[in-house]
Amino acid sequence: MELLLNRPVVVAFAVLGALLASAASLLRRRGVVGEKGARTLERAGYGCMGVSMLLFALAGLRGVPA
Repeated sequence: MELLLNRPVVVAFAVLGALLASAASLLRRRGVVGEKGARTLERAGYGCMGVSMLLFALAGLRGVPA
């Protein structure tokens, strides 16, 4: 559990989520993926961002040093 609460892991989830959400918009606009595919990418991106926020909050509650 301590591994997941490390700063690099939390930041990696946030960056991955942002990249997925941005890629969904870009790929939809270019016509590479359809609505359903873009929606799936967006949900995966927002899911990763949510995991990042949850881990950040848990790290704060557990008092894990930054």
